[in-house]
Amino acid sequence: MAPLDPHSFTDSTHTLTTHIALSLYFDFPSATIHGAALFTLSSPHSGPLCLDTRSLSIHRVLSPSTLSPLPYSLSPFCDPIKGTHLSLSLPNDAALSSFLITFSTSPSSSALQWLSPPQTFNKKHPFVYTQCQSIHARSVFPCQDTPAARIRYSALLNVPRELSAVMSARHVDRRLPVSGEGYSNLLPNGFNSLWCSETRVVEEFDMNQPIPPYLFAFAVGELGFREVGPRTRVYSEAADGVLEAAAKEFAGTEDMIRQGEKLFGDYEWERFDLLVLPPSFPYGGMENPRMVFLTPTVIKGDASGAQVVAHELAHSWTGNLITNKNNEHFWLNEGFTTYAERRIVEAVQGEDRAVLSIGIGWRGLNDEIKRFQDNLEFTKLKTNQEGVDPDTFYSQVPYEKGFQFLWCIERQIGRPAFDEFLKKYIATFKFKSIDTETFLDFLKANAPGIEKEIDLVLWTEGTGIPPDAYEPVSNLYTKIVSLANEFKLGRMPREDEVADWQGQEWELYLENLPKVVEASQVFALDARYRLSESNDYEVKVAFLQLAILSKCRDFYGEVEKTLKEVGRMKYLRPLYTALVQGIGKEEEKILAKRVFAEARDCYHPIAQGVVESIFAKHL
Repeated sequence: MAPLDPHSFTDSTHTLTTHIALSLYFDFPSATIHGAALFTLSSPHSGPLCLDTRSLSIHRVLSPSTLSPLPYSLSPFCDPIKGTHLSLSLPNDAALSSFLITFSTSPSSSALQWLSPPQTFNKKHPFVYTQCQSIHARSVFPCQDTPAARIRYSALLNVPRELSAVMSARHVDRRLPVSGEGYSNLLPNGFNSLWCSETRVVEEFDMNQPIPPYLFAFAVGELGFREVGPRTRVYSEAADGVLEAAAKEFAGTEDMIRQGEKLFGDYEWERFDLLVLPPSFPYGGMENPRMVFLTPTVIKGDASGAQVVAHELAHSWTGNLITNKNNEHFWLNEGFTTYAERRIVEAVQGEDRAVLSIGIGWRGLNDEIKRFQDNLEFTKLKTNQEGVDPDTFYSQVPYEKGFQFLWCIERQIGRPAFDEFLKKYIATFKFKSIDTETFLDFLKANAPGIEKEIDLVLWTEGTGIPPDAYEPVSNLYTKIVSLANEFKLGRMPREDEVADWQGQEWELYLENLPKVVEASQVFALDARYRLSESNDYEVKVAFLQLAILSKCRDFYGEVEKTLKEVGRMKYLRPLYTALVQGIGKEEEKILAKRVFAEARDCYHPIAQGVVESIFAKHL
C-alpha cells in the first residue's frame, strides 16, 4: 500500500473517484441516514480499491449494471484517527469504471450533529448539519477522504416535507419522491419502501465542479432566507430576529465579492450564500462552496462580523479553488486565505481594520508558539502529521505564520508584483490540490532570486517565528498596545480614549494584557466597561479567560453560561483550558467537568473530542 495522505487509507496507486451520486434518506427519530452511493472512477479499475469510513454500516457493494455483489472487507479494528478501512475487490477479468455501495450512518457520526427541537432556534423542528473538515466526510458516506481526491457529486436528499435542505451545491429542484430513483429501491432496513411516503419530499442538488471531500456539506431543518445581494442569500432557521440580524450584518457581502474578484480573478462558484447555524456550530465559519456555514456568534450588530465572511469568501480562491494536498500542507489553505481576507477587509473597511486584524493575529501566533513549546513540530508550516489527529492540534499557526510568510514575500517583491503573482498562481492551479514544494517551485520560477532574499526553508520547515516576521504598525494599533502596557502599571483607559472602540479594538487590548493580573484590576475593568456582558464573544471570552486565570471566581457563573450557550471551539478551548490547566485549581476543575457533562450533548462531536483531549492532558 502506498499512502497518499497520513489521514486516509487511500492508496496512491489506485484509481481515484471523480463523481459520486448520492441518494440519502434522513431518519430523524434514529439520527441516521440510509444511503446509496454510485461511484464513478477516473478510469476502469480492477483489483483492490481502498476507501475511508468511520461509524458506517456497509450493507452491500454492487456492480451498477447487473446489481451483482462485489467482494469487500472492513478492517477488524477502527483506527482512532482514520476510522475503518473499507477494501473493495473489483473483478480482474472486467475492470469497472463504477460501483455502488449501500450504507447507513451512525448516531455517533463525527461529521453530523442532530439537534432536537429544544436545541434549535425555533424550538419546533429538528435540525441536522455536517462539518466534514478535516477528515469527517467518511462518517457520512464511504469515500477516498483526502483533499488529493477531488470529486463532483449529485445528491437526492429525502427529508420530511415540513423541512428543507441546503448543500454546498447547486439546488436543482424540490419535488415529490420518485420510486426507485437513484437506486433508492436498494436502501436497507425497509427504508426503500418509505422513500415515496406522502410525508416526504426530495431536495435535488448538483455540484459539477471538483471539490475535496471535506467541502461536502448539507443542512436540513425549517429554513428561511433573505436576499442580501445578486449572488447572496442569507439562510437560517425560521426564528424571530435571526434572519433580520444576519441580513443586516452581512449586507455588504456583494461589495466584498467584487473586491475579491479585482484582487484574485473571477468568482468561479456562481452563488455565495450564507447559512447561520445554531449556536452549537464548532467553527466561526466553514467555506463550503456556494453555501458558507456560519456561527451566530459572528452576528455582532455592527457589521464587524463580516470579517469572518471575508475569510470564508477568500477561501473561494485559496482553499476551494486551490487546495492543500493533505493536512500537512494546511497553511496553503489558511495562510493564503488569511492574507486574502485582510486584503479584502482593507479594500472594503479600510487599512486600520486590516491592521487590527493583523495585530490580533500576531498576538495569537505568539501565544500558539508558547502553547507548542513542548512540541515544536506544530509551529512549522509544513508539518509531519503521521499519527496525529488534525482536530486535536488545530491552531492559528498555519493561518498566522502562513500569513506572515506571504506578507514577507509581498514586502520583498512589492505589492503590485505580488498581486500579479497571486492571480497567476490561482489561474495555474485552480481546481487542483498541491503541496508546499509545488508552491515553492512556482514561487521561485515567477520571482527569480527570491530564495536569496528570503529563507524559504526556514519559513516552511523551521520552528517558531522567523526573524523577518513583522509586527504591524499603525497609529491606532500602537495606541491600543500602549494602553494595554499602561494597564500593567495600574492605569485603566479613560472613557474618552475608548469611546470609538468596537469589538476588535477591545479584543486587541485584552490580548495584550498580562495573562494574570490582580483581581481588583479585573473587577475595576468590568465595573467600568461591562466586558463580561459584551455581545461580542471575542471580547467576552478574552475577558473571561483573564478572569479565570486571575482567579476572579465571581465571574464563574458567566463562564458557565457562556460554555453552555455556544459550541464554537475558539471559545471552548481557551475557557476549558484556563479552568483545568495548572495546579491548585480543584474548584475550577470540578466546575469544568460538571459544565461539560451538562453541555456535552449540545456540542458538535468534533468539539466534544477537543474538550475531551484538553481534559485528558490536564486532568
